[in-house]
Amino acid sequence: MTSDTLDSLVADLTSGAIRIVDLTQTLSPETAPIVLPPEAGQCWPFRLEQISRYDERGPAWYWNNFSCGEHTGTHFDAPIHWVSGRDLPNNTTDTVPPQHLIGPACVIDCSGRVATNPDFLLTVDYVMDWEREHGRILPRSWLLMRSDWSKRSDPCAYQNIDEEGPHTPGPDVEVIRFLIEERDIIGFGSEAIGTDAGQGAHLRPPYPCHYYMHGSGRYGLQCLTNLELLPPRGSVIICPPLKIRNGSGSPLRVLALVPRLT
Repeated sequence: MTSDTLDSLVADLTSGAIRIVDLTQTLSPETAPIVLPPEAGQCWPFRLEQISRYDERGPAWYWNNFSCGEHTGTHFDAPIHWVSGRDLPNNTTDTVPPQHLIGPACVIDCSGRVATNPDFLLTVDYVMDWEREHGRILPRSWLLMRSDWSKRSDPCAYQNIDEEGPHTPGPDVEVIRFLIEERDIIGFGSEAIGTDAGQGAHLRPPYPCHYYMHGSGRYGLQCLTNLELLPPRGSVIICPPLKIRNGSGSPLRVLALVPRLT
């Protein structure tokens, strides 16, 4: 690559030939946190505490303290987040190789199926049907599961919890193994509150996306939005987490570069 390549990229961004699409939900006290069984530890909800706002506490500046769990809102999962990835090298948010944080994205639209079944599971057959139309998933791509789940603006509807637990879409066991072993994806992204389905605890192994993805040194993105603005393939996502020492994940702002079709 020469400097001309970067010059061309900057020119295309400036001219609008490449659009920047924000895939991030706004982080606020209304952001729905992940809810685990009562006996498990719980993720702090997002909290913002004002330090000063052009007043006697600070006459010329406005700023806040904030607190939340690492896995709050649109967030990144590092391999160390799951027991299967705890002993891998470069498995924390401060040691993930930066070249892994920019990559091509394949967007599989499951929104029609999810609209009638919140417990929809993505399968190998569904992925292969997508490939017959759009081409084979290239190695080291991100696989983003579009469900339109992010359009649920009410936090309770977004969590979708009843007496059986949460009901949200995700991948089944076989498709995760297929995407890792046969397609070599670098990570899996979801519009729902987790990369695994809400009922993923009942699969074997439980929460297979977390177990296999992080056990093979790959990553997760949750609570994405605006996936309907991306083409099935041809976009690039940028997703660096906060560089937290020994971090298992972090909120982040996920951006997609999308060529504008003429």
